[in-house]
Amino acid sequence: MKAYTIARIERRGETFEILVNPDNALKYRMGEKIPLSKIIVYEEVYLDAKKGIRASEEKLRRAFGTTDFMKVAETILREGVVHVTAEQRRRLIEEKRKQIIDFISKNAVDPRTNLPHPPQRIELAMEEVGVQIDPFKDAKEQAMKIIEKLRTVLPLKTGVLKFKIRLPADVAARAYGVVKSMGRITREQWGRDGSWTSVVEVPTGLHVDLIERLNKLSSGRVEVVQLEG
Repeated sequence: MKAYTIARIERRGETFEILVNPDNALKYRMGEKIPLSKIIVYEEVYLDAKKGIRASEEKLRRAFGTTDFMKVAETILREGVVHVTAEQRRRLIEEKRKQIIDFISKNAVDPRTNLPHPPQRIELAMEEVGVQIDPFKDAKEQAMKIIEKLRTVLPLKTGVLKFKIRLPADVAARAYGVVKSMGRITREQWGRDGSWTSVVEVPTGLHVDLIERLNKLSSGRVEVVQLEG
């Protein structure tokens, strides 16, 4: 059998596993459009792949509402966890590290000179404070948290923009976490209809991403107004 890794999901108190091609499964999870036929190694759903314990049709139907292998496999790949190899993880971390350093270099300056720090200086400071990089989390969001850590050893200043944001009731709860993770909420109000209005301070390097994500979540129904000061 060719090289494989395990994709896994927990549902209805059971663990379901499939065998997948490591590189293609990872590319799929990172957003590339790859046919399932190029990802699946063996068309079988297991409760424990290493022991060869197969999932019964009854358990598949109870957990996924179907016994169709491809539908179950698609759900596991989309919503579950794909185990990555050590080499994949190393490559992902290195790529994410470069993205984070590039973001910090472009969006933060030395307040003493108002000039950006060289990438090498940022990388050395990251090593000094012991930054841990998550290969699967957004580089820009990680960068903002890393900037706070770096300030203990490296003078850094970031620009901030202020926005008034209004979200309709059906997406407000989900969008709240997105806003909180990418900005600082200084004022908020929940309407009687369940809508959410807030004033948020967002780092200049994140505001475009935030607005795009809110537009996607709300299907374009978010209202965003930039405020002065």
